[in-house]
Amino acid sequence: MINLLDFDLAGLTRYFAEIGEKPFRAKQVLRWMHQMGANDFGQMTDLAKSLRENLMQQAVINAPQVRDELRSADGTVKWLIDTGAGNAVETVFIPEDDRGTLCISSQVGCALACTFCSTGRQGFNRNLSVSEIIGQLWVANKALGHAPKGERIISNVVMMGMGEPLTNFDNVVTALNIMLDDHAYGLSRRRVTVSTSGVVPAMDRLREACPVALAVSLHAPNDQLRDVLVPINQKYPLAELMTACQRYLTAAPRDFITFEYVLLDGVNDSLAQAKQLIALTRDVPCKFNLIPFNPFPDSGYARSKPEAIRRFREVLQEAAYVVTTRKTRGDDIDAACGQLAGKVQDKTKRAQRNAEVVE
Repeated sequence: MINLLDFDLAGLTRYFAEIGEKPFRAKQVLRWMHQMGANDFGQMTDLAKSLRENLMQQAVINAPQVRDELRSADGTVKWLIDTGAGNAVETVFIPEDDRGTLCISSQVGCALACTFCSTGRQGFNRNLSVSEIIGQLWVANKALGHAPKGERIISNVVMMGMGEPLTNFDNVVTALNIMLDDHAYGLSRRRVTVSTSGVVPAMDRLREACPVALAVSLHAPNDQLRDVLVPINQKYPLAELMTACQRYLTAAPRDFITFEYVLLDGVNDSLAQAKQLIALTRDVPCKFNLIPFNPFPDSGYARSKPEAIRRFREVLQEAAYVVTTRKTRGDDIDAACGQLAGKVQDKTKRAQRNAEVVE
């Protein structure tokens, strides 16, 4: 059976052509699935009865199943999404006064092994399908209900959950197309953000295929340190990454790159390193999102002290950068940045090796 949640408008249009239906049927079904949350073809009353019966015979609308839901005292909600074979990913909704942000996962685990990230420590199992990626938004919309006066509860989506989105490129771009489509969720490109650790060739592909807001997980001001913290830097070093950021801005919906920087006590939070960061990013229009490290067992790192965070931020601000310090949200349900772990049947054996080192 074909899962229609795997299709964006172009894919759904091709599917209906294959079964002898007019292209406008794709728009109708897309609206039913994503705007009205329908997963039963019998609900789609503006489709001909014969088409509904045909779809029931050969297609399904299967969103991933929720294994668990946790709600934080600060309003953050985390869902554990079942992806089969003992695996699960995590999806987080973060409510704020002026927006509601959904943080979506793209892979079961992550192959990039950033040393300060709980997901990276768990290893990697597989890429998520389109239906498993967009299904997280579908599930969250259902769980959160409708806002008054037709307002959106989920106004922003960030691909910052488990996994490196740009190493699951085709499925992520198809899911992005659905998020942006006016017949589905109709989100602005400025309100959809892909976060990458710096997969340079895929950044160029994203610029061409589906430019949305871009966040780059930087975390170090020089190659020597970043090679350790973010190992993919050994393949795409900082000079190459900065040039790729400049290229991306030629098509981006925002006129800046967001650089994410997790602050680790005594590792990357000195004033000298803040000045190195200024020199590194001088030619890239950007803003910084400083993230106090969120501890997890056996991480080997500690959160930078508040005074160190303040001084680091001030050095950047004095150089005329826009700097935000991310609030820790959902910490009581392990939903904060860097804490998402899910359940990963690790094909890389990384988790096992890490455990052996700790012992």
